[in-house]
Amino acid sequence: MEATINFIKNIYNHLDTYGFPFLVFFIGVLEFSFGLYKKKWPKNERWVDIACFTLPRLIIRPAVAYFGLKFLPSALPGLKETFSWVPFFWGFIIIAVADDLTQYWYHRLHHEIPWLWRFHRTHHSASYMGMAMASRQNAIYTLFFSQTYLTTALVYLGLGVPAVIVKAIKGTITTLAHSSIPWDKPFYKYKVLHPIAWVLERVISTPATHHAHHAATTDDGVGYYKGNFGNMFFLWDIIFGTALISRQYPKAYGISHYEGDQWYAQLLWPIFKSKVEGSELAANGPVVRTDDFVKEEKPGLPVQELQRELKVLVAQ
Repeated sequence: MEATINFIKNIYNHLDTYGFPFLVFFIGVLEFSFGLYKKKWPKNERWVDIACFTLPRLIIRPAVAYFGLKFLPSALPGLKETFSWVPFFWGFIIIAVADDLTQYWYHRLHHEIPWLWRFHRTHHSASYMGMAMASRQNAIYTLFFSQTYLTTALVYLGLGVPAVIVKAIKGTITTLAHSSIPWDKPFYKYKVLHPIAWVLERVISTPATHHAHHAATTDDGVGYYKGNFGNMFFLWDIIFGTALISRQYPKAYGISHYEGDQWYAQLLWPIFKSKVEGSELAANGPVVRTDDFVKEEKPGLPVQELQRELKVLVAQ
């Protein structure tokens, strides 16, 4: 059994070092080949995506690793490898549930609590979907990923092998869910695959369910940025009543009042502020910008733009 686990660990260690980057590169090539970013990827948005993709790997993740190596032995002395006796299967379940359920609530709260919205806004500002969107986040939002610290602690306690595998699987699922490649469409098209589709779309995030979360509007019965918060598991949305399954794709993505905030403001707000007047990321900008502001300050915008709902759930 130990030999099998070590074999699996070696496979996923390789996946983590060069396999997953290759997967991302492959998906990126496919998206470019199909013209995803044509006329939708201006210089500013390109810098946002590139900076958000590289910064976590060069700075944030090493910082978290340092935290784990230096802080945990002091905070939890004598507890290293305490859970090493846990069988691989149960360790996998513990890590998968702890990591993804924590992220579900972390993500959801950034939509439901207005003052947190600005830390997550960067992830929703693009008017397109693609694999780059999976890492398009404000750096501070990424730094305080609650699930990162929880998983780090569990690894310190002895669940390192399951954590490596969960990380690889989750990275693959979330990247494919953000990708413009509609790999789930055949499951909806062919009747014989419908039973598989029914299970699949309720267990993990698929392009259809997650693209709905990035939609620019909810008035078409497809977009649902007030829910579909799941990352690896869509199951959390089913359990907590935030799921919408339409098996369709939104016609438009992004934020109705987005005016191209500078890449550095989107990456490092509130350290750097946007120069776009009235933006949530501006120095004196509102916590949540509503379309009422757009209507008053930008009267020339099309009516359909003015009628789009606010891209955040305001706490009642």
